[in-house]
Amino acid sequence: MNTATNHPTTANTPKKVCVAYSGGLDTSCIIPWLRETYGCTVVACVADVGQGQRELDGIGEKATKTGASECIIVDLKETFLREFAFPMAIAGSVYENRYLMGTSIARPIIARAQVEVALATGSDALCHGCTGKGNDQVRFESTYAALAPQLRVISPWRIWDLKSREAMLTYLKARNITTTASAEKIYSRDANIWHISHEGGELEDPWNAPPEDVWMITTSPKDAPDRHEDVAIVFKKGYPVSVNGKELDAVALLTELNAIGARNGVGRIDICENRLVGMKSRGVYETPGGTILMEALRGLEQLVLDRETLHYRERMALEFAKVIYNGTWFSPLREAMWAGFESIAQVMDGEVVVRCYKGHAEAAKRRSPNSLFHHGFATFGEDEVYDHKHSEGFIRLFSLPMRIRALLGLSADAKAANVEAAQLATAHGLGGAATSCCKSTGAAVGAAATTASGTATATTSAPAANGGCCGGKGNCS
Repeated sequence: MNTATNHPTTANTPKKVCVAYSGGLDTSCIIPWLRETYGCTVVACVADVGQGQRELDGIGEKATKTGASECIIVDLKETFLREFAFPMAIAGSVYENRYLMGTSIARPIIARAQVEVALATGSDALCHGCTGKGNDQVRFESTYAALAPQLRVISPWRIWDLKSREAMLTYLKARNITTTASAEKIYSRDANIWHISHEGGELEDPWNAPPEDVWMITTSPKDAPDRHEDVAIVFKKGYPVSVNGKELDAVALLTELNAIGARNGVGRIDICENRLVGMKSRGVYETPGGTILMEALRGLEQLVLDRETLHYRERMALEFAKVIYNGTWFSPLREAMWAGFESIAQVMDGEVVVRCYKGHAEAAKRRSPNSLFHHGFATFGEDEVYDHKHSEGFIRLFSLPMRIRALLGLSADAKAANVEAAQLATAHGLGGAATSCCKSTGAAVGAAATTASGTATATTSAPAANGGCCGGKGNCS
C-alpha cells in the first residue's frame, strides 16, 4: 500500500513515468501527483516546437524542483516544419475551411518525442496533461498506441480530484511548490512556431467578439501599415526555400514570414469548430506566416496543376485534414495519402509573390518552369492548338445528359421554362408563340434558339425521339 496516497501498489504500478511537460499549472501538478500516487520516478520531456524562449526559460529547473528526476528538452522546430507543418501546407489541408491546425499538427511530433525519451530512459509508462473533453487526449494516445503500445498510459484528468485551477493551486501550495499561475487566468493558450491559439474567458460566449487583448502576435488590421507589403517565396517541390531572395532553413524562413504577416495583421481567425469528441469549441487563432505560405502554395498550384489533379488534391485535402485533426498521423492512411500529395508536388517549383495588406494575404504574382499557362493558348486570338469551331462539338457532347433529360420530359426546369415562355408571350402580345418540346405528336426541342450573342433566332420543329420530350405522355403539366 502507498501510505502517502492510500493507493494500492500492485505489479502493474509503473516504476518510471515519462510525462509530456509544458511547465504550466497542469503538468506542475502532475509530477508530484504521479510520485505520490504510484511511488514512481518521473522523467519530464519538454518538446521545443517554437513556443518561444519565454516558455522555455528555466523549465528544466522548474521540472526538477517539482519532483522530476530529470528533464529532457528536445529541439523539434526544424523537424516539426519539414516533416509535419510544411507537408500539411503542401496538401492544402484546412479544417472546416478556416483552421490551419497549428495545435493538431504539433501533437504527433510532441508525442513521438515523448515516446522516444520514454524508451531511451527505460520508462514503462507515458503520461499527458490533456483534459477529458478535448481532442489532444486522442492525438497523444493514438500516437502512443502506434509507436509504443507496450507502454502504459496515464491520464490524470480522468483520475484525480483536481477539477479546477483553484484546487490545483491549493495542491501545489500545500507542497511548497511555487508557481507563477493564478486563479484569475483568463485565456488558455497553446503556441508553437506555426501559430498561437486562444480559448476560454470571454471567448466561451460566441456572441462576444474577441477583445483586442486576446491577440498576442499580430497587429490589428486597422493599425497595420497603410501600404501593402509584397513577399516573394521560392518553392522546390512544394517546399519553401527562400524569402525575398534569401535562402533560409525552415525555422528562419517561417520566422521571417511570421514577422511579415504579423505586422500586416495577417492570419487572424475566429471559429467555432467541431471537436473530435463531439462538442463544439470556440478557438481564436493567429497563424501569420502559415497563412502567407498557404496562400503562396495555392497560387503556385493554380499555375502548374492540371484541372483534374487540382480538383483531386482539393478533395483529398479535406480527408487529410481529418487525419491530422483527429490525431491519426501515424497511420497507413496518412502514409498513403501523403504519397499522393508528394507525387503531385513534384511539379510545384516556382516563385510566388504574396501581397499583404491590413489582414489580407493574396497571391499577386507567380511563375514556374512547369507552368501550364500559355499566353497564346489562353487569349482569344487564333492559334495552332485550338480552333473556336472545336467548341461546338465539345459543348454538344458535354451537355448531352441534360439534353436527353429534357427530351424525355424529365426536366422540371425545362417544363418551367416553357410555362414561363407562354406567359411571357401572352403578357407582351408576342406573335408566333414558341413551340414547346412537350407535345404528344413530337415537337421542337426548346422554345427558341439563342445565338452566342444573345439574339433570338427562328426555331425549327422536328419530331423528338421516343414520342417527344414528355416521353410520349402528351402532357407536360
